[in-house]
Amino acid sequence: MTCRKPASALALLCLAVAGCGSIGPGTVPRDRTGYITAVAESWKEQTLLNVVRMRYGDAPSFVDVSSVISAYTFQGQVSASGQINTGDASPAGTALFGGATSYSDRPTITYTPLSGDRFSRSLLRPIPPSAIFELIQAGFPADLVLRITARGINGLSNRSSLGGEAREADPDFYEVLAALRRLQLSGEVSLRVEKREGEDVGLVLISGGRTEQSNRDLQFLLQKLHLKPGEGGEIKLVFGILPRSESEIAVLSRSMLGVLLEVGNGIVVPDADIAEGKAMPPGRRAEAPDPRDRPLVQIYSGASQPAGAYAAVRYQDSWYWIADKDFASKRVFTFLMLFFSLAETGVTPQPPLVTIPAN
Repeated sequence: MTCRKPASALALLCLAVAGCGSIGPGTVPRDRTGYITAVAESWKEQTLLNVVRMRYGDAPSFVDVSSVISAYTFQGQVSASGQINTGDASPAGTALFGGATSYSDRPTITYTPLSGDRFSRSLLRPIPPSAIFELIQAGFPADLVLRITARGINGLSNRSSLGGEAREADPDFYEVLAALRRLQLSGEVSLRVEKREGEDVGLVLISGGRTEQSNRDLQFLLQKLHLKPGEGGEIKLVFGILPRSESEIAVLSRSMLGVLLEVGNGIVVPDADIAEGKAMPPGRRAEAPDPRDRPLVQIYSGASQPAGAYAAVRYQDSWYWIADKDFASKRVFTFLMLFFSLAETGVTPQPPLVTIPAN
């Protein structure tokens, strides 16, 4: 009697089933990268879509990814059967081996709409001046950060194009930002946050004396902002239109809603939409003589989906996108992501929870 048995195939199947007994560790690198990429891309597209919606007078709407639960299962089964024949005309014996595997991935993603108090806290309340200067302290360009987030500093007004009607910046506003940027590059601007009367108080320290240029910049800031630093060169950072004393810098900061509106007013929408009254003419134009009066983010529009865009969304009958080769626009758009976090003045929101049970 003989028996035909594919022993090697059986052994491989058994090893495969045994090796997949725990698939959890192998999913971590893939899931971590995959979910981070997916959440980041959706965040960019959601922000861009809301900028476009507000350009058309439409209400913004935000939805957060609050949790991701992905369940994996992997099952294997091995079967064997045999038959022995004793007749002379039949084969001496046969053996049959079989196997089956199954794999499933069932993610559950929870979305939380931004509404109520959290909506007003994130979009309607001005960004705290101390949070803005913390970005500057971290190394982000002072002139760019303040140009985006500040409506005015110590009575000097920034350019504003809300409602489609542009208000030019005060003559000295951009020069103040340029001087502050040079002092930042020389390492002569720092921020300290202290607890005073139960509140966090931001203190700006501006030193001078390292170079002639820094001395000129410091004197220029003191003159144009009407400042007289207090003891130790401290200048108190407050929110408002005008300071209450000569040792304060009053920053009239924008809310996130104001920032999004300012960014959206630079979008060049189709001429037909302006003619039909769907949108106002742009408040910032790419051909403005001063680069600082041009759109904060260059957002293009067209009838078809672009290829290789940094971020692209469809709204009504047109596509809107940011070019991947436009580094300046991408940098400002990345700042918008940071500003959303800075606008949270209440309880710190929890990041998305990712739970991946693997069987």
